[in-house]
Amino acid sequence: MPKLACVAGEPSGDLLAAPALSALNQIPDMSGLDVYGIGGPRMQAEGMDLVWPMETLSVRGYVEAIKQLPAILKLRKELIAHLLGEGRPDVYLGIDAPDFNLGVELQLRKAGIPTLHFVSPSIWAWRAGRIKKIAQAVERMLCIFPFETEIYDRTGIASTYVGHPLASDIPLEPNTGTAREKMAKTLNIGSGSLDGLVIAVLPGSRSSEIELIAPIFFETMQLLTEKLKGQKLHFLIPVATPRLHAPLEQLLLKAKNLNPDIQIHLLDGMADEVLEASDVVLIASGTATLQAALWKKPMVISYKVPWLTAQIMKRQGYLPYVGLPNILCGEFVVPELLQDEATPEKLAMAILGWLESPVKVAQLKARFTQMHETLRRPTGLLVAQAISQTIASASKMQRSAQ
Repeated sequence: MPKLACVAGEPSGDLLAAPALSALNQIPDMSGLDVYGIGGPRMQAEGMDLVWPMETLSVRGYVEAIKQLPAILKLRKELIAHLLGEGRPDVYLGIDAPDFNLGVELQLRKAGIPTLHFVSPSIWAWRAGRIKKIAQAVERMLCIFPFETEIYDRTGIASTYVGHPLASDIPLEPNTGTAREKMAKTLNIGSGSLDGLVIAVLPGSRSSEIELIAPIFFETMQLLTEKLKGQKLHFLIPVATPRLHAPLEQLLLKAKNLNPDIQIHLLDGMADEVLEASDVVLIASGTATLQAALWKKPMVISYKVPWLTAQIMKRQGYLPYVGLPNILCGEFVVPELLQDEATPEKLAMAILGWLESPVKVAQLKARFTQMHETLRRPTGLLVAQAISQTIASASKMQRSAQ
């Protein structure tokens, strides 16, 4: 039985990898594939054996990573020892998490284990020097953005553009009306639909993000409630993971004490449903910004990290933007308010800017539709085929050597 070791270090990686594992089950030669490693609930639902939980790896930024570095290094050492010993796979698939995965891939490739990496590190945005390590560690890079393969072609690293799975999951034409009817039922709102303005608020999926940016987002919601007084206004917050409920509920309670009429709703997950139902989105930088773009929503991107992390990232970056919609479009199509610019006043004004500019919103939707069509590929199947081909190639080489 062929063996596939996978490591996804974050919820976004779990989301990306699950369709590939599902597609592997449809390939005849891969139907008995033994899949194990580090992953999340979606990968587990597709038959993966979770040898280690992925929570340890879900950190963001230098300062945050340093705090967990001993635990991360210990886990990586144990993982490498396992994969070079009794858990030796036929192929290794690293899903994103390059700081962790490239180190694993380097050791495995030296030992003759083929390595694939799904989701290119952002060498086009910062840390371009990392490409030398990629060349040593990765046999084939599976790219989710079309412009990335050209970078790898120039450096002689094998790569395949597989598209972004979210682009296949999300319809080209959102149905906001139907989404609002469903949301009204979920929230038990009697009118049958959400009336008035609906603003999606996505403060991130990590505890550090909730600590740094969520309070600012809640203050922004207070300001918008004051500025849009007289209008029906709903703020919808999809809570990314259960552990984030408590801190968000505390912020909600504080907001209600300041203004009992403010309509803020916390929902378990449901990011897609919330985004489809919304008029505009206030969002922390990350994969969710691409999600919002695929739902064709105007948005304001914000982010805040500790000062030291920001200084290090600033010195290593060379693109003027951090949000995926802006990176993919090659210009500022949506505003980014980061660090000291991330104030409730500026965020509220940027949100109002979209609400007051229907022509700009229509132009943005057209731009996002073009992006969606470019990213729409059978991603899960393409990744599964790359895995299958790599396993078949390695098996053929082994037979030739015998």
